[in-house]
Amino acid sequence: MPSFVNRVPVRIAWGDCDPAQIVFYPRYFAFFDMATQELFRAATGMSKKDMVAKYNLIGFPMVDTRAKFMIPSAYGDDIIIESRVTEFRNSSFDVTHHVLKEGGKLAIEGFETRVLVGPDPAKPGGMKSHKIPAEILAAFDK
Repeated sequence: MPSFVNRVPVRIAWGDCDPAQIVFYPRYFAFFDMATQELFRAATGMSKKDMVAKYNLIGFPMVDTRAKFMIPSAYGDDIIIESRVTEFRNSSFDVTHHVLKEGGKLAIEGFETRVLVGPDPAKPGGMKSHKIPAEILAAFDK
């Protein structure tokens, strides 16, 4: 299992909340997407845009996601999203996100499976899975 962990601070904005002023749960999935991009930036030193260009990718779309919600967050709260890749496979990988509140309390545990995809030469405009480059794998074994 890769050992690299990245932490992203987030302050909950008014627009993240429902009328009860707690975070509307789909917003966490947007936070997780941002945290995954930041995880790869921190590990590889490249933005998603740079990775896409360097490795001839389209991106790394999510193919499965879920979350466990334990403690709500509200407008003005500061949270930390702690993210790590828990498994790399040929072209797919799993990411776990821990949303931590004051005192390091676990508020949410999020899970994603993503696939690296690039253009499909057999189908113009199509895409297909792309082997995860060795350079990316090495970056996560820091």
